[in-house]
Amino acid sequence: MEFIAYLHKDKNSDYGVSFPGCITAGSTLEEAHSMAIEALALHVAGMREDGEPIPSPSTLDDLRGDPAMKGSVAILVELREPEKTVRINITARQSQIAEIDRRTRAQGLTRSSYIVQSALQKKVVTR
Repeated sequence: MEFIAYLHKDKNSDYGVSFPGCITAGSTLEEAHSMAIEALALHVAGMREDGEPIPSPSTLDDLRGDPAMKGSVAILVELREPEKTVRINITARQSQIAEIDRRTRAQGLTRSSYIVQSALQKKVVTR
């Protein structure tokens, strides 16, 4: 689902992105767009937590004549809601866990993130 946001830039400022009830900024267009995706997800999560209804995305026709759009460009921002985290158990030798923990500390990761990232980078050989 994509929502329309307003992108604006004043002289000597970062790029601002605004939605109703939510604003963010970035020093580049790419950073502003990335920050808008994150801000929208957090805003919607907060609305859900507060029991507020999530509005349907506006259309460009809905926004025609909106005074907030003056001096702005309408951009589409995808709502990327966080996935549910699932807990799993694995079985490994004690020496393997010790090596995973050593590598985890060296990379500044958690054990879970190290195992997931490692698994996703490896090609599995099937028989």
